[in-house]
Amino acid sequence: MFARPIVLMLFLALPVWWWLRRRARRPAAEFSDLQPLVSVAESRRWIGEVPAGLRSVALGAWIIAAAGPQTAVAPSEITTEGIAITVVVDVSSSMLAEDFAPSNRLDVAKEQSIAFIRARSSDRIGLVAFAGEALTRVPVTVDYAVLERAVLDLRVGELDDGTAIGTAIATAANRLRRVEGKSKVMVLMTDGENNRGRIDPRTAAEAAERVGVRIYTIGIGTEGEARTPIGTGIGGRVRYQTLPVRIDEELLRDIADRTGGRYFRATDAEALRNIFQQIDQLEKTPVQTTRFTQHNESYRIPLLIGLAALAFELVIGATFVVRVP
Repeated sequence: MFARPIVLMLFLALPVWWWLRRRARRPAAEFSDLQPLVSVAESRRWIGEVPAGLRSVALGAWIIAAAGPQTAVAPSEITTEGIAITVVVDVSSSMLAEDFAPSNRLDVAKEQSIAFIRARSSDRIGLVAFAGEALTRVPVTVDYAVLERAVLDLRVGELDDGTAIGTAIATAANRLRRVEGKSKVMVLMTDGENNRGRIDPRTAAEAAERVGVRIYTIGIGTEGEARTPIGTGIGGRVRYQTLPVRIDEELLRDIADRTGGRYFRATDAEALRNIFQQIDQLEKTPVQTTRFTQHNESYRIPLLIGLAALAFELVIGATFVVRVP
């Protein structure tokens, strides 16, 4: 394609130039008898046309260069499945409970979160960690490598202990509110009951629903009791105690229902994996994306061809084809 295709009309001048050149041609010398020169003329006639041919090549190449050739393809429209997602992970001390043997709850949540991120291809995803407070670890992005590193870096103890579900929802919803697009999803994982923060979880869910956020809640923990760390003893050894598993399923189900999402209960690693797979299938929204290819200017090649042809013409005109006055 060309930036200035109208310039190509100058190609029409080349035949006119050849016609005028032939019409204006006159003999360079007069002879009484041309018979001795016939054989020489027939064998070398093409040499005399070489300079004019090279000049035509030079002019044609420069016309192409002036027209602004560009290497590019037409814009292509493709259909992808893209949504905005925020993964919200509980990092309170109870997430160290070892009822997801051989790993604790947090390690399994991190593993399945990474698998979920890797399963997405064109979604924008963010990460929020919460305990007694909430912190945005990664804003909504398509840099999945950064997301994976951030998930792997989640640690118990990085935030004040507790479970502030309302604060977590408000923080994640505020991030999603600023993102363009109609489909916005929050995946919230917790193993406890709301006991910290000034924001009521149901109020936060209503606010999230008003800005178009759908919340999937996941209660993490076995039924009954779980071996849970309660502190450290002499020598830094972790002390464990078997404690009852308390998950406010009614609250989590209510949060999901208010926003059009769903509540899931994960009692082991396999159940959590299946939950993420279900969410992956539920949240696929077609989005029309137009991608444009950058135009690269390619005038240099025809320009150099024209200069080379002109230089070749000058060399031949000064050596093999000498005009006799």
